[in-house]
Amino acid sequence: VQLQASGGGLVQAGGSLRLSCAASGRTFSSIVMGWFRQTPGKEREFVTAISRLGSVTSYSDSVKGRFTISRDNVKNTVYLQMNGLKPEDSANYYCAAQIVYFGSHVYTRESEYDYWGQGTQVTVSS
Repeated sequence: VQLQASGGGLVQAGGSLRLSCAASGRTFSSIVMGWFRQTPGKEREFVTAISRLGSVTSYSDSVKGRFTISRDNVKNTVYLQMNGLKPEDSANYYCAAQIVYFGSHVYTRESEYDYWGQGTQVTVSS
C-alpha cells in the first residue's frame, strides 16, 4: 500500500485545515486508516482512525470534538478535518494503513499499522 498525505500548512489558532491521504496498491475498502502525529523529540501519537467501510471511528481525547476523520472509498482517500486548531496541534501528521478483509476494526496503536505515508507538516501559530 502506498500512501500520499497532503494538506498541511500554516494556520492561526482557531483556524481549520483539511488533510488528505490518497492510497493505492490495494482495494481501499479492505484498509483500516489512521492518522498519527509527531513533534521533534516526542513519540508518534495516535490522533484518529476509521474502519474500512467508515462505520467506526476513534479519536484521541486531545482532538475529540474538534477533528473529524472520513473516507471516500471511491476516491481511495481518507480525510482529516481539523477545526479549532491550537498551537499544541502543531506536528508532522502521518497517515497509516492496515489491511483487513472483514469487520469494523479500528487500530489506535502505531504497531498495528504496516504502511505509512511520508507526513505533512501542520503549524498552528498563536
